[in-house]
Amino acid sequence: MAGRFLGLFKVFRGKKKKSPGVSPAQQPKELDPFHPMQDGAATDQSQEQEPTRGSFRRTLKMFRKFLRIRRRNSNTTAAKSTAKHDSRVTELQAEPHVSPDSPECSNESGTARNDDRAKADTAVTEEMAIPNVDTRETRGIANTDTAPTATLSQELILDYFKNPFVSPQQHVPAMVKSIHQSLESHVTVDARLRTDIRRLAGEHPADVVLTLLHCAPTCDRAAAKMWTAIASSGPTVEKVLPILLCVMKDWPVHSICTSDGDNKDIFALAATLVIWLIVPQCHKAMILYSSHLFVALLFHIVITTQEMPEEVDNFWRACQEQHRLPCKPNRFAVQAMKALLFCLQYEPEVMAMERKHGWDTLLCADTQHYAAGLLAREMRRVSLSLCSGIARRLLGQLSREELRWDLPFLAFLVEVLDCLDLTKCADSIIEIMSRHVQDKCRERHHLALRGLVVLSKDPSMARKMCSLSQSLLELLRDADGEVVGTILRVFTNVLQDKDILISSTTALKLAKALLELFDNDNGHVQLLSLDLFCKVMELVVDEGKKPLNSTVCQSLPPLLFHCHDENRRVAEASRETLHCAAKFLKRKNLVQLVKTEKLWQFAERLVAEDRSRAAEHLRQALPYLDSPQEPLREAAIRFIVLAGRSLRGQKEELQVISEALQALRRDDSPSQTNTGDQEIFNGRAAEPRSSAASEEPASLQDLQMPWKMRLP
Repeated sequence: MAGRFLGLFKVFRGKKKKSPGVSPAQQPKELDPFHPMQDGAATDQSQEQEPTRGSFRRTLKMFRKFLRIRRRNSNTTAAKSTAKHDSRVTELQAEPHVSPDSPECSNESGTARNDDRAKADTAVTEEMAIPNVDTRETRGIANTDTAPTATLSQELILDYFKNPFVSPQQHVPAMVKSIHQSLESHVTVDARLRTDIRRLAGEHPADVVLTLLHCAPTCDRAAAKMWTAIASSGPTVEKVLPILLCVMKDWPVHSICTSDGDNKDIFALAATLVIWLIVPQCHKAMILYSSHLFVALLFHIVITTQEMPEEVDNFWRACQEQHRLPCKPNRFAVQAMKALLFCLQYEPEVMAMERKHGWDTLLCADTQHYAAGLLAREMRRVSLSLCSGIARRLLGQLSREELRWDLPFLAFLVEVLDCLDLTKCADSIIEIMSRHVQDKCRERHHLALRGLVVLSKDPSMARKMCSLSQSLLELLRDADGEVVGTILRVFTNVLQDKDILISSTTALKLAKALLELFDNDNGHVQLLSLDLFCKVMELVVDEGKKPLNSTVCQSLPPLLFHCHDENRRVAEASRETLHCAAKFLKRKNLVQLVKTEKLWQFAERLVAEDRSRAAEHLRQALPYLDSPQEPLREAAIRFIVLAGRSLRGQKEELQVISEALQALRRDDSPSQTNTGDQEIFNGRAAEPRSSAASEEPASLQDLQMPWKMRLP
């Protein structure tokens, strides 16, 4: 069979002398149609009896038929050879793929082949200048009489045909460069050449893409024709896109060697330029790789805004002059992203970003994370599946610890976290969030905490997040009320699962931290701390209840005061927490008084039963004398009067009274109640210590009478 094929190429092996008697007029005007050879038919015909031109055309037809046969037999080999160039391409091709045998592929391939056969007898053939792979010299004969349509080089065809056992990839870069060189002087690409380009790119996508980016990084007119031809076939584009994505991911240049030994670096923006060019032509392929393309374009928007090496800047000037593109590459990347979203039919979301000035915000390094979050919220409304794919890609980007421009990625990821299947990526998400929680950057810090709030709503994630409790406890001392409130929400969500118990150490630390938050200026923080305090008492392990008793006892006076808070929600939450605390301490008499809302009888019973803690309770009441809320100040004074009875005449009482007077005198606009209280404390402080130590009040009414007389 090989010998039969080689016989057809004798016309190219040597210069055949023509008889001077044969004139062009004697040559047939129409070429005979190509017929498949039968056994012995080809060898019986003499070479001299066939016209040279018709023989060459029939040879080309035979070559094309042979290419189709080899293509069916070498799909597996070509795929394995292509994968050797870059292992990352395999990962991208693992996405859902359209088979070459699908109806779309069959229709396109059949149409191309019909066009090829229809025009095979009428197309003008031309030899093209081919660069020698080894010497880089050009050879061949150019037809300068007309402007014919480019076709594959005859010399490359011969080399490919003579050595069927040599890998065809050794010829691919030279063929790509030859086609590109020939197209520089041609206006259009005919159907036959378009078919050749698509077939070449389909069988050897890595070599075709990288060679074309090597020889035409700025995507000149000839390269644009070739890319357009490739984009006209959906199955071919699906094989080409993974290589372009790999180039886009390596900033600022992608380094890889093609099969002909060319290891020149490729600018990542060159691949972005190609994506922008072919997006309108390949809707199906864009959908297939939409999440990959979106993340790659978002990466280019972010990185070109924050970091532009000089060599990339020079390269972009050349692209700008050739295609009349924006002066800044980040604006061009935004244009490419808009084109992708329009291709995916997200026009309302693009316009919503425009109305909210989101695209302009995305082009500023200091505000990119706000714009990324806005874009995520807009996209999440219409496509959870796309957002899920984008989130998976962003997780891979954020796993790279050396990344310095990850803030916009984190902002986008936090908005779409609930679109992920958390069972498959729980560990990586928690690792990323825990790393950013400790970050000194306030924006990363806030975003990571927001992400933890979303994750903590999932019961399976809540159990895994228990390991973060110690680091989150330290952050409760933060002065930022928003940070503290977010951490409290995380703890609250985690403890929604009744199966999760709090260790004794964590319960004690958390209860003490919450006790300090009862008086926070932020009402939301107050409500969260009160609710969480109840959960701690409810879910602490049995061996941790006894160590927790002391902290719960300390919480009783503050909770009692906040039952009179001007914020009704805080007052109700304080009453519920006070009831839980009395129940935790197993003091049924106090529980009953809270239930019946007899709060001052609760105070009297507390002071009477906890004489050993009287001084401590008095000191807890002192800060409330400075409260901006008059109900809290009055409650504190009343409690001090009640508790002072247990310390009458003692040194501790005089010190507490002195501190109370100082607090009341600091009041710039003292109320009638405060003025009367100052008179009582002044009288108590003026009593001789010796008589104070020996005298006891006749009854509780002796201390309470002045109070009742001053009440409005």
